[in-house]
Amino acid sequence: MSNDEQDTDMPLEGPPQAQWGHVARQGDDTELLKGPQSRLSELARMYRIMRDVFRGLRALHFVGPCVTIFGSARFGEGNRYYSLARDAAARIASTGFTIMTGGGPGIMEAANRGARDVKAPSVGCNIELPFEQKPNAYLDRFVEFRYFFVRKMMLVKYSYAFVALPGGFGTMDEIFETATLVQTGKISDFPIVLMGRDYWSPLMDFLRDKMLAAGAISSEDVERIHLTDSADEAARIIAERTAGQFGLSRGRRARRRWFFFER
Repeated sequence: MSNDEQDTDMPLEGPPQAQWGHVARQGDDTELLKGPQSRLSELARMYRIMRDVFRGLRALHFVGPCVTIFGSARFGEGNRYYSLARDAAARIASTGFTIMTGGGPGIMEAANRGARDVKAPSVGCNIELPFEQKPNAYLDRFVEFRYFFVRKMMLVKYSYAFVALPGGFGTMDEIFETATLVQTGKISDFPIVLMGRDYWSPLMDFLRDKMLAAGAISSEDVERIHLTDSADEAARIIAERTAGQFGLSRGRRARRRWFFFER
C-alpha cells in the first residue's frame, strides 16, 4: 500500500496537547475555543465561566430596565457619530431607562456620557482583552468579564431595546445576534434601532434586496429594525414600544437585601 493510501485511511487527530505549551498565553476565549483539552482544565474553565456569570448577575441585578447602545470604540469625541450617540443616550435616558454599553471608549463612552448629562444611571460591561480596554469615565457601575459570550449575554439580559451606531465587526455581531434572538423567539420582540442613515442604508438595502428577496428572512425581520438619524425619534420608538408592548413604567425598583450581601 502506498503512503498516499495509508494517509487516506488515517483518522484525523488534533495537535498533541504538549504543543499547546508553545502558544503564547492569550485571552480566556482563545483557551476555550482551541479544541479539547484535559478534563481537569475543562472543569477549571467551567468554574471560571460560572464565576463570570455570577459576577455579572450580582453586579447588574439592580440596574433597572436598560437600553443597550452598541457602536465602535474607535470614534473619538470629534466624530459626528460620537455626538449622535451622546445625544441619543441623553434622550433615551430621560424617559427613565438606564443606559448600558460595553463600557469602553468611543461610542460606548459617548452613550454613557449622554446618560451622565441628564443625571441618569449608566452601566458598562467591559471585557478583558490582550490590549487593555479601560472602562470609560462616565460609568456609575461596571463589571469586567473574561469571556465574550458572557458579556454579550449580560448586554442582552437586562435590556428592553437596542441601539446601534456605526461600528465594525463587533457592532455587526451584536446587531445580528440580537436580531437572531428576536427572530427565533429567544427574547421578546424588543425594538432594534440603527442610527446613522448614511452608514446603515446599504445594510438595509442588502437585507431587503438580497436576503428578503431570496427568502432567507421574512418581511417582519426587516420591519422590526428601525433606521433613523434623529435622537428624538429613537427615544420615541423605544418609549412607545416598551410602554405599550411590555408595560414598562417608572416606579420603585427591586430592593437590596442585606442578608444576600447586596449593596
